[in-house]
Amino acid sequence: MSTSSSRLLHSPVASAFPGIQWDPLEKLRLSKEEKLLLRSAEANPLDYTLCDPRDAKYYTLILLKILAEASGPSGPSSKVSLLTEELPQDEALQMLYVDPMGVVFHYAVTKLSEVAIALSERKNSSDVSITTTFYSDEGDLIDEWRPLLRVLHLGGRGDPFAQRGAALCLSYMLIAGCPSKRAGGKMMNYASAEEPLQALISWITSQLQSSSSTTLSLVTPTLVNLVNCAEARLIFATSGGIGYLSRHIKVKNMQPKSRRQGAVSVQQLYELCFCLWTLTYECNASATVRTNFARDSVVQSLVDIVASAPREKVVRVTLSALRNLAICTGEMGDANNRNSINGSIFLREMVSAGLIKQIDLMKERPWTDPDIVEDLDVLYKLLHENYKEMSTWDLYKAEVESGTLSWGILHTEKFFRENARLMEGPDGNFSLLKLLILHAAGADDDISAIACFDLGEFVRFYPNGRSIARKLGAKDVAMKLIDHENTEVQRHALQCVSKMMVQNWAHVH
Repeated sequence: MSTSSSRLLHSPVASAFPGIQWDPLEKLRLSKEEKLLLRSAEANPLDYTLCDPRDAKYYTLILLKILAEASGPSGPSSKVSLLTEELPQDEALQMLYVDPMGVVFHYAVTKLSEVAIALSERKNSSDVSITTTFYSDEGDLIDEWRPLLRVLHLGGRGDPFAQRGAALCLSYMLIAGCPSKRAGGKMMNYASAEEPLQALISWITSQLQSSSSTTLSLVTPTLVNLVNCAEARLIFATSGGIGYLSRHIKVKNMQPKSRRQGAVSVQQLYELCFCLWTLTYECNASATVRTNFARDSVVQSLVDIVASAPREKVVRVTLSALRNLAICTGEMGDANNRNSINGSIFLREMVSAGLIKQIDLMKERPWTDPDIVEDLDVLYKLLHENYKEMSTWDLYKAEVESGTLSWGILHTEKFFRENARLMEGPDGNFSLLKLLILHAAGADDDISAIACFDLGEFVRFYPNGRSIARKLGAKDVAMKLIDHENTEVQRHALQCVSKMMVQNWAHVH
C-alpha cells in the first residue's frame, strides 16, 4: 500500500522563481561560486546537479544557507507567508519587488524538498544519496539542518507552505539516519538524528491536537513518510500519536466540508488510516503500542469507518489494520498473562463494536482487490471463533469497556438477574459500574439511556446495590439527566432514580 502525499504542493509564488536575481540580494551573503551553482541548477535538470556528490552537498548547503538568511531570527516578512493560493505569473513576479526575501524563502524550501525527494528515490548503492548529502563522512547529520526546524516554529500563524515543505524535507533526512533504514549502506550515527527526529514528531503531535483539516494537511505528508521507519513509529506512538489519529478518523469528523468546517477529506482519512495500519506492525514488539491501541478506542473508530462504507482504498487499509490487531500476539513471555493486551482483547472489542455483522455483509460483495478478500476471510474466521468462546457476560464486559452500548439481550432484566454479582469485578472495585456511570454522563443520548437502565437493574439485583451506586455517584448523574432534552434519556434516568429509592421495584413496575 502507498499514498500520494509525499509530494510538495506548489508555492503560491512558484512562477516567480525563475525571475530571482541573486546579485542584488546582499542580505543572503552569497559568494560568486554559490551564485554560479544556483544559476547552473536553474539551467539544468535537478539530476544533473545531483550527479556529483560534492556538487550535491555544496548545492544543498547553499539552499540551507539561503533558508537561514532569508528567514532570519524573527522569520521572513509576512507578505508571501500569508498567501494561500498560487498567484498568476505577473502577480508572483511582482512579489519579487514587494517581498523578495519571502519569495527566496519559498524557493529554498521548494528546492530542498525536491532534493530530498529525488535523493530518497535513489538506491543506497548510488554515489549520491540522502546520506552522502545530508550526513558527514563520519555518519553525523550536518549541523546546517537547523533552519528547517526553525521554520516549523515561526511565530504568529506561521507559513503553511514552508512548514509543510520543511517538515517533509526533515523527514527524508532524519529517517535516513535510522538503523532500520540502513539496508546495507554505510554506518550512520543515529544519535545525531534521534533528537531532531523527536523534535519533528513533537511538532507533528502538537499540530494533530487541532481539529482543523487545514492544520492536518500540514503534517500528513510528513507523517505518511515517517511511519515507514520503525524508530519514527515508536517515537510517535510513545508521544500519544495513536490517540490523536484515532480522534481524527472518528466518523463524525468525516462529514462533507460544506456541512462541517474542518471535516476530514477522503484522502486525509486514507492517509490517517494508512499511518495507523503501519503502526499496527509494532504491536507484537511493543507493549506501549498495544496499550495505546487498546486505550484510545482505535478499534471502535476503525469499525465505524468500515460500517460507513467509504472508498475502497480506505476499506483496504482499515481492514488490514484490524487484521493486524486481531492476530497480534504480544511480547514473548506474556501470552499467559491475564492482563496482557493481545489479539484476543482486540477481537472482543471488534465483536462488541459490531464488526461481525459488517464482515458478514462485506463477504457477500464482489471485491476485485485480493487483499480485501483475504483480510475479510481472516477476520470472519477469527471473529466467529472468538464469538463462540465468549459468554454473554464477556460480551457485556467488552461492550461496556468499549463504550458502544446498544439495546439487546445484554440490557434486560433477565441478564442482570443472572449476572449482577459479576459487576463487582475480580478485585471487588466495581470498575465496570464506574464505567457505566461515566457512560451515563456522556454526550451520546442512546448510550446515556442504556447506561441509566443498566445502573437501575444493577441496583435491583445486586445486594446493597443502592448504597454502592449512590456512593459512586450514580444517583447524582441520573438526577441531572431527569431534565434532559431527550425524552428517552429522561425516562430511563427517572426510572434509574426510582429504582434507587424504591425497595420493591417489581410492585411499582
